Parts: sequence; structure tokens; C-alpha cells
Amino acid sequence: MRSKAVILGQGYVGLPLAVRAAHAGHRVVGLDTDTDRVKRLMVAESYVEDVPGEQLARLLDDGSYLPTSDPKDLEGFDTAVITVPTPLREGVPDLTYIEHAARTVAARLRPGATVILESTTYPGTTVELLSPILESGSGLTAGADFHLGYSPERIDPGNRQWHLGNTPKVVSGIDEASLAAVRRFYESFVDTVVPVGTPAAAELSKLVENTFRHVNIALVNEIAVYAHELGVDVWETLDAAGSKPFGFMRFTPGPGVGGHCLPIDPEYLSWRVHRTLGRRFRFVELANEINGHMPDYVVQRLLTAFNTRRRSLAGSRVLLLGVAYKANTSDTRESPALRTHELLRGMGAEVRVVDPHVAELPPSADGVTRAEFCAEELAAADAVVLLTDHDAFDYDLIRRQSRYVLDCRRRLAPGGNIEVL
Repeated sequence: MRSKAVILGQGYVGLPLAVRAAHAGHRVVGLDTDTDRVKRLMVAESYVEDVPGEQLARLLDDGSYLPTSDPKDLEGFDTAVITVPTPLREGVPDLTYIEHAARTVAARLRPGATVILESTTYPGTTVELLSPILESGSGLTAGADFHLGYSPERIDPGNRQWHLGNTPKVVSGIDEASLAAVRRFYESFVDTVVPVGTPAAAELSKLVENTFRHVNIALVNEIAVYAHELGVDVWETLDAAGSKPFGFMRFTPGPGVGGHCLPIDPEYLSWRVHRTLGRRFRFVELANEINGHMPDYVVQRLLTAFNTRRRSLAGSRVLLLGVAYKANTSDTRESPALRTHELLRGMGAEVRVVDPHVAELPPSADGVTRAEFCAEELAAADAVVLLTDHDAFDYDLIRRQSRYVLDCRRRLAPGGNIEVL
């Protein structure tokens, strides 16, 4: 009999995980509290680029995958994976989604089952928070009666080379039997698993990965600002540095960072260090400051370009290309494009945005005017700002039709009407 796996949360992490597990032969239940999202999944309508609708349709037809908002459908599970959001609220980790998911699982937890947390969080969450809720709600004991572990998600939306199946998966358990159970589950559909000794080590590994990226992106962003002021082409400089076959890893500047991984995840580590040790994580604080300031720098560069052309930014028409934080995805979480839009509107510009991947803007995108990507929109704009370098954009058309372009991603060669960040 096929094992029953339930995935709590059907977002950018949970849905690809559910589909992959179903393909591997598990009977998968995908639970989400968003009933509209569940309705879309039930008719094979995918909102995640990495999961084609045709793939969903096949799994729905053969009964391998059941999307639901009814917790009763979790009954009799063998493995439960929690992939719910972990946002920040005024700089403090909000783990209420994990707590709610844990209570839902606990009510249906039975001896011999396995519970795995994948949501990004601070070291200690699995043992200190999740375990007590599961034990209290089920009357069972972690380790003795059921298996418990942590495995950080490594989903990179839009990445055509690395996906859930071929990206090494870090796994952990609260004891040897739990580690073996967690490992067994992921080995059924992931090529390589990487076991570590404790859930805390696995939890910290995720934060280290993203803090590393956050800090290095902040470094090149600051270098980009100073290189421009010194009259040096930062992109040519990075190309030159990248020719070194050892001791250098290339990161590129941009209009800011978005998603959950960079603006949010390092804050979990910073908060934990301050809360537990009473010290400040200065690298994270500095990276936050630099990366968070990049939309302001983009607007400053645009203002300088208008001044050079003896034009006023106020009353001018600005076309922003890209709302998603990452190329070829629809993910608008923490997108720097929204902050850029807010700043430009505050300076009196008439701002329009284009993004072929984003069907619905987030609630925070108040007052955003959308436009289609076409020659007429490009020609009508006093300035075009490329914030997200989607492959769907016609870059030759941008160059030909635009009066002025500020390219924040270096998709266009500088010169003439093109400036790069």
C-alpha cells in the first residue's frame, strides 16, 4: 500500500514538494487554508511556474494528489510536512502559522508517523516549539512514539537547472530513528540527501545559506554605487573578477532584494542571536541597510538622469519593467519594485508597471497602474526602468522604442539611451 503524505501549505515550497512526492508514488494530500487556492488546484490551475497545470491534471486524475482545505483529509497519514509561511512582524518572527499547522497535525498524529518541518525559522524551533505542541495535542512522545525532524527547503523559483529532485536535501531528526525516517521519505524522490546531527544544525544551515547571499549582494550593491561615482563600469569589473577560477564567487548588483530568503531569513538569525545571546548581528544589520536602500538609489539615479536632460521627474511618465522580485517568476514577496514605485509616485511621477508573469498584484501594491508591454507604452514613457529581467521582454524593442532606459540588471549594453545601474 502506498504511504500517505500530507503537505501543509501549498505555496512556492509546498506545491512543488507535493507534486514531486506524488510522482514518486506517495498518496499526497495538499492542505491549504486558502480556499480559493485549493479551488484552483482542484481544476489543475497552477499558480507556481515550476508546476505545470498538465502535471497537476495527471496527478488529480490518477488520485495521487488531493488538494484540500479540510483537515479531516489528513487522517491516517504516514508523513506530514509543514511548509507554511514564517513572516516577520515588526522585526519579530511570527510562528503562528507553524503553531496552527502543528495543532492540526497533532489532532491526527498516530504512533509510528513522521512529522517534518520545512518552514524557514530560527535554530531550536523544531525541538522547543513544534515538539511540545505535537506532544500536547496527541498525547504521544516525540522519539518514543513518533518521528520528528527538520529539513530546510531549497526551492529556487524559475531555476531551470536546479530543482527539488536534483538539489541536495539537508535532513535531520531528533534521534537516530527519526533521522532514518526523514531520510527515507526524501530519498524516495530526491537524488541526494545530506544528514546532519541535530534539527538545530539543519535550521541554522538554511539561515547561513541565505545570510551568505544577503551579505554578498549587499557588498556588490555598495560597490556598484561607489563604482558609478568613480566612473568605473562595475559590470565589467565583476566580469574581470569572475575570471579567477578560485577564491571568488560572483554576485551581481540590482535594485534591491526580495522574496522570503534574503529580506526575511537573515532576520531570524539576527533575532535569535540578540534574544538568546544579547548581541547584535552586525553583518545582517548592515546588509539590510544597504539592500533596503537600493530602491532609493534607483530613484536617485533616475532623478539625476532627468536633471541632466533638464527635465522634471514630477509629472513625467515612468514605465517600470518587472514587479516580481526574481526573473521569470510571479513572486512579488518583498519585491523592491513596489518600493521603487512608491518612491516615484511620492516625487510626483506618473508611474506604470509591466509584468507578464504577475497576474495579481499583492494587497500592498495600492495605486499601481498596470500596462501592457508594447512599443506604444515604451515610446510614451519619459523613462523606462528595467527592474526584473524577464526573458519575456523584447530587449531589442526596449532599446529601439525607449527615449531613456535605466537598466538595473545589465541586460542591455550601455550607451546612447541606455544607462546601467
